[in-house]
Amino acid sequence: MSSKYPQARILTKKNDPLHIIKTRKATHQRAVTIAGPMVRYSKLPFRQVCRHYNVDIVYTPMILAREYVRNCHARMADFSSNESDSPLIVQVGVNNVTDLLRFVEMVSPYCDGIGINCGCPIKEQVREGIGSALIYNPELLSSMVSAVKTKYGDKVRLETKIRIHDNWDQTVDLCNQLCDAGVDWITIHGRTRTTRSSEPVNLDAIKFITQKIKSRNVPVIANGDCFDMSDFQKILDYTGADGVMAVRGLLDNPALFGGFKACPWGALELFWHYTMEFGGLPHQLLLHHLHCMLGSMGLEKSLHNELMNIKDTSHLIDWFDYNFVLKRFGEQGFAEATDIPYKSHSKP
Repeated sequence: MSSKYPQARILTKKNDPLHIIKTRKATHQRAVTIAGPMVRYSKLPFRQVCRHYNVDIVYTPMILAREYVRNCHARMADFSSNESDSPLIVQVGVNNVTDLLRFVEMVSPYCDGIGINCGCPIKEQVREGIGSALIYNPELLSSMVSAVKTKYGDKVRLETKIRIHDNWDQTVDLCNQLCDAGVDWITIHGRTRTTRSSEPVNLDAIKFITQKIKSRNVPVIANGDCFDMSDFQKILDYTGADGVMAVRGLLDNPALFGGFKACPWGALELFWHYTMEFGGLPHQLLLHHLHCMLGSMGLEKSLHNELMNIKDTSHLIDWFDYNFVLKRFGEQGFAEATDIPYKSHSKP
């Protein structure tokens, strides 16, 4: 059984995210694939499932630096990893150099890179100068990047995940400042701070910014509206980005980058396996993951309603065993099925 606790690691070509981003086309005949940070949901069990389906780099949920560096309980709750959870980027919400340097010192030995969240639009975070507030404070953001890279150089990979401004030239100026500060790569989410996720991502903006900073030799990752491999290729071809980050699409279908149009049953079995192996997840979080994956599979509506009314994990396991053929790790055919394996009394 693998540990859920992080182990110290050293950057090599195998786990160096910048090397992977720059060489994936040569080694795998495709651009790099990235599972982005999801508040609450990109925990260790889910990250491990994504890695089974051609995801090259995976992010943790955002961790607030001020809480992490001051509170041992936050450190225990917010970050778990193991030797197979690599390459791993830990995303941080931060608004000052001191907290960031302390955070990097504590976390960097146990991951493969740090990502500064400059895209979260949640009002509480923005009021504190965290998340998307940082794209309107380029001097602070650049000073944080510079402080980390000055102290650690290539020993710590540092990324910034930004949103776009209404004026794209303003975003280009920000990216140039980040390049000057030493950022290793930039992820661009093609929406402004106020753009709803229901509105299409602005690929024109990502293309414009990518072309403007191409000469800086800093890779650009495109983020937004990647729900299958046709989206992946469309985004790459249109924007000229060096790779694609998916977030919402992976929540419904963690096998997205494996070429599956909908979540395969095997991914759900893997998710159950890792959830149990690493000590479980809070019931409501577990239930939401299953809700998203089974929704992608087209679970019969009455069963879906039953699922959402289950109040604890032990009953949830019993419900799965009663209605479906849920294979465990080590059983023949584990994690191989595509369609929902209903038992005869549960077939729609």
